[in-house]
Amino acid sequence: MKNIVLIITLMLSSSLVTAQKTMTPELLWKVERLSVMGLNEDASTIFFAIKTPNIETNGYDSKYYKMSVAGGDATEITKEEVTVIDKNISPDGTYQLFNKEVAIEAIKGKDVYKDLEAAEVYIFSDLDIRHWDTWQDGHFNHLFYKKVGNDNETGIDLMPNEPFHTPQRPFGGDEDYIWSPDSKDIYYVSKKLKGKAYATSTDTNIFKYNLENKTTENITEANKGYDTTPAFSSKGALAWLQMKTDGYESDKNDIIVLNNGIKQNLTANWDDAVRSFLWSNDGKDIFFTAPVDGTIQLFKVNYPGKKRIAPVVEQLSNGQFDITSIVAQKDKTLLVTRTDMNHAADIFSFDLKTKKFNQLTNINSDLYASVDLPSVEKRYVTTTDGKQMLVWVILPPNFDATKKYPTLLYAQGGPQSPLSQFYSYRWNFQLMASQGYIVVAPNRRGMPGHGVKWNEDISKDWGGQVMDDYLSVIDDIAKEPYVDNDRLGAIGASFGGYSVFYLAGIHNNRFKSFIAHDGVFDTRSMYGTTEELFFVNHDFGGPYWDKTNEAAQKTYNEFNPITKVSEWNTPILIIQGGKDYRVPIEQGLGAYQAAQLLGLKSKLLYFPEENHWVLKPQNALVWQREFFKWLKETL
Repeated sequence: MKNIVLIITLMLSSSLVTAQKTMTPELLWKVERLSVMGLNEDASTIFFAIKTPNIETNGYDSKYYKMSVAGGDATEITKEEVTVIDKNISPDGTYQLFNKEVAIEAIKGKDVYKDLEAAEVYIFSDLDIRHWDTWQDGHFNHLFYKKVGNDNETGIDLMPNEPFHTPQRPFGGDEDYIWSPDSKDIYYVSKKLKGKAYATSTDTNIFKYNLENKTTENITEANKGYDTTPAFSSKGALAWLQMKTDGYESDKNDIIVLNNGIKQNLTANWDDAVRSFLWSNDGKDIFFTAPVDGTIQLFKVNYPGKKRIAPVVEQLSNGQFDITSIVAQKDKTLLVTRTDMNHAADIFSFDLKTKKFNQLTNINSDLYASVDLPSVEKRYVTTTDGKQMLVWVILPPNFDATKKYPTLLYAQGGPQSPLSQFYSYRWNFQLMASQGYIVVAPNRRGMPGHGVKWNEDISKDWGGQVMDDYLSVIDDIAKEPYVDNDRLGAIGASFGGYSVFYLAGIHNNRFKSFIAHDGVFDTRSMYGTTEELFFVNHDFGGPYWDKTNEAAQKTYNEFNPITKVSEWNTPILIIQGGKDYRVPIEQGLGAYQAAQLLGLKSKLLYFPEENHWVLKPQNALVWQREFFKWLKETL
């Protein structure tokens, strides 16, 4: 009887697996998400966490594992059993770094007027009133240190009474601070600016705090752009990432090394931008990741030290994937995480001699084995100014070139973020293709990975060449016999949402449906309400009231989607987060109201508690169900 039950169970299980042929929104939200926690003291064991969405609780469940760096079976452990090297402990083992919020300024009404505890009001007299999804409430992240093991000690604040953040908001973490090798100093990142200066500048600096005399020195004061992620080599040389231009958040990111008072830019003569880096164990090289040709790859640059030779950048890896992090070096291998458009992150080792990868984890293998995967092809399109533009084309599973398919033009956000082999849990190309759509994803003007100039060309030209790039791509793919020219759509978020709003006014009836998520609809209103003014000052060219600024006036007039609304004639789905202070709520509401008053088929999907992204599992499922429901209705 038991054998019969087992056989029936296996048959049912097999039939379920066989029946599941395409990725669905529900299945996507079962994909397990890996994050590496670090290595143990002798670098023999790697620890990682697996986070799984829990639709029922509208949250995430986490499990923890350890595994040999050589690979093999992973062992589930408790969080308390994770014994990674703690970078917050000083090298001599005496002190420990930690951070916490500190009340510095009285901004809330109840803090200003102590007798009005029920008052719900913020009182501002300068800018920097909110950031990303949080209002400024007078509290600041501060860095502290205390003796190891003394849990009752409040610690010493490195920035007493200073209204500045370390770690940086909104995304900073413990990469913002490190110990010096001799345990005498603490290096930390902060943007020590207030009010309008904070909102209009990217001038973060690296500060050196001395424990003995409690003095602080700004070691990057001469540079006016971003200085981030300091890290010491095994030989005591300090490296960090640097952007030189104040107010330009997507400037070329270079690796700077300071050693014995000598500062060197190791990537000055290399034509692209660094994303992350790791010192080699011997301190002679720096490994780093950078976008290249629609992917993110491993690179190496040598550190000459006192030798009068120019550093040489070498690309180490090549393939249709993204290296999403460099975890550590172990002997002659690097431990990294890697994704592609069909696979979420897993851990790989990379042999520095043979240049080959070895996959160490395969956490979603059963799930991926149960579905037919799309194919991802690389294509090149000639732009209107004669350039070759890389385009990713994602074809539905079991693609049949004799059939015709509805096709989506995907407009990437940023506007200067790489359109690479990423694996998104919302803008998931695998999921879109699995619903029967061809997805066309161009590396249009503004994408890193194609040289500094290509990346810079989008600034102050949002409605210019980049729009020609989009139309060149959709016109090129529309020539294929398998593309249904009567069923073309355009979709995107952030700058991609702006792109959709703008294309809606100029597409000349190419598209039958649009979807815009948190997109810029009115550049003038955007300038008046967004929180990081440095971004719009650089990309828009300046404020709308400066009538002498030709670039700015072009942004607020010719390149402003709202000025082309009278030409809208196509169904549009508009999605907006209520706590998106990057592209605030009036952008989505203004676009929706215009579409409704024009009599267009339109829908508003409003998430009052989400920011520029959609993070809660149930909200994300609604997003995807509505996304595909809209396409089914209109395309």
